[in-house]
Amino acid sequence: MKKIWLTTLSHDENAVKKLISRLKTYGLDVSGHFWEDDLEKMAWMTPRKDMLQTDLWAISASDKDLLNPDFRYGLSLLAITVQAQKGNHFPIIILQTDGDLIDSDTLPTPLRGADILSASNPAFGAKLVAKLHTPSDKTSSDYRLDIYGIPQIGQWFEVGPENTSWQGAMFGVSDAEITFHAVGPKGKLPEKSVLNYPLKDMKLNLGEKEYTAWAVQNEQNPETSYFVKVEGHPSSVVFGSYSTEDETDVYVIELK
Repeated sequence: MKKIWLTTLSHDENAVKKLISRLKTYGLDVSGHFWEDDLEKMAWMTPRKDMLQTDLWAISASDKDLLNPDFRYGLSLLAITVQAQKGNHFPIIILQTDGDLIDSDTLPTPLRGADILSASNPAFGAKLVAKLHTPSDKTSSDYRLDIYGIPQIGQWFEVGPENTSWQGAMFGVSDAEITFHAVGPKGKLPEKSVLNYPLKDMKLNLGEKEYTAWAVQNEQNPETSYFVKVEGHPSSVVFGSYSTEDETDVYVIELK
């Protein structure tokens, strides 16, 4: 039986019970939670372990919910850390409860591939089932991205190359602050780290946004990562191989 994780941004229990009942008529195993909007406590991490055991993530939200920057940030980070384990092909569907359906392209980068369905449409259940059984595009990206949210340790981003090597690494934030960085084996925060020629507080301008970036010249490969501790809730992040050239390829992830 296919398993679905349902995240509900509204705390209307009756509406959620009806929604779950409709989903179960399609033979789906539905579990889920009410969204806790507490970025300081990094509450977005709470359902991660359970979500890794499911086949699809459904988000029930209104049009106003989907415009809320705090909701968008928390959902983006949860999507990142789940996709880091299950792959970028892990399906996400948004069941919009009211308003005109939003354009998926207006969502933050980690949610941009989500299908938007009207929760009031009687056919949404059939569409959701079809999504579950549609072969996904398992094309991998050129980079790895994960995030750790631990109240006692803080909010850490992990980046690295997927199939190549980087001659160093760079990570920048917009509307937030980097306070620490490290390098080490991928998949866990390093206990010790030796940094080669570390750099701090570089200023980058991409379009209309300014980023503050840190960097190291430690070579990164598919088995190693660059870890950056971030204070605050950046509207977007930029990262990639560190280069002393005037131009270099970077990845930009919008989070709000």
